[in-house]
Amino acid sequence: MQLNRLVAFYKTMGDPTRIRIVFLLAKGPLHGQAIAGKLGLTPPTITHHLNKLREINLVYQRRDKNTVYFYLNESVLKHQSGVLAKLADKEEIKKMEEQNLESQKVIENFFTRDGKLKNIPAQRKKKLMVFEHLIKGLKMGKKYEEKELNEYIKQYHEDYATIRREFIINHYMYRENGIYELNPPEMWAKIEG
Repeated sequence: MQLNRLVAFYKTMGDPTRIRIVFLLAKGPLHGQAIAGKLGLTPPTITHHLNKLREINLVYQRRDKNTVYFYLNESVLKHQSGVLAKLADKEEIKKMEEQNLESQKVIENFFTRDGKLKNIPAQRKKKLMVFEHLIKGLKMGKKYEEKELNEYIKQYHEDYATIRREFIINHYMYRENGIYELNPPEMWAKIEG
């Protein structure tokens, strides 16, 4: 759990219109015009609020012919609502602090001072920590062509094909027609104890 993601989520949800949109989408997918009609707001206003909800991965869209439907990402909603409860749990706090320390040590061991990856760890847990570190420089919602992603990875390690494939296998990214995009963090492979 990253504090900045938690803050962004609750900041975005601190708007009555967005809460009303989430309430509507909890009943099922809707297109923007329908949401605007139900809330008595203009389509540009709804577009603004939907963009904010998409930034925190709470809403995603699917096109059906000429109409774009918006869906509630229920797993994100459930995850974020449980995060505050975890923050109050002292054992959970201790576990997160230990994991952050361990991750920091792995990054120090596997990266040179100038940020190059020395080698890809064999142990799965360490490998996932390294990959999470690598994807921090990629932007959520941005679409990357394969060549662009290869160039990004080459900044860290010459074996861009293996790392790119690992990004897909471990659900950090998905690929469609040679275009890569980050998945929401809730879909990423979990770093287990």
